[in-house]
Amino acid sequence: MKYNRNTLAIMLGLLIACPLNALADNPWTYQQGRNSLTNQTYSFAQSPLPQPGRYDDMMLEIVCKENKLQVVIDTDDLIASQGSSFNLEYQIDKKTPVVIQMKTFPDSKRRGYTEEFAKRMADDLLTGQAVFIRITTMIRTALSSSIPLDNTAKPIQQVFADCGINASSSAASQPIYDLTEFEQEFGKLGADQQQQILIKIKKIMTEIR
Repeated sequence: MKYNRNTLAIMLGLLIACPLNALADNPWTYQQGRNSLTNQTYSFAQSPLPQPGRYDDMMLEIVCKENKLQVVIDTDDLIASQGSSFNLEYQIDKKTPVVIQMKTFPDSKRRGYTEEFAKRMADDLLTGQAVFIRITTMIRTALSSSIPLDNTAKPIQQVFADCGINASSSAASQPIYDLTEFEQEFGKLGADQQQQILIKIKKIMTEIR
């Protein structure tokens, strides 16, 4: 079958537009719900699902419930037995990976949450373009997913507001420049540059003693 130039141009345009439209129709969203037992409302910012076939199906939620901030991970696979602790590793773009401890809900083996590290992780999500997540399950298999972070600011900050958290304070809670990141960047420098940095560090250490 032969196609003229106009037809080929239209087909090419459709091929280019489809993935962009799919991404635009699948952003982070702000939602509200009601606890059927307590009749209390809660709110959450929910991530889109990852691209099918490439990663495990996992979704993140930033939740405000009973004036407490939570990060919730929701998977289609078993993580751990109900009410059990597990580690979740996340990496924003190419930054240093962070490991936090979470806990499965008392009635679920596939959903986990953290309150202790919720603010830190939520702040981190506002600083990048994608987050890579890895969980080692109770049967020693690894679940992994890459979740886009496009348009996260508005829904997450709405959840912050619901919990009485000042959105402007999130920047102050961003992860500091840590020793691991310093060592990685220091190792890429030449010998002369390393020596110059060590001299400056020695001077700073002398001043603060």
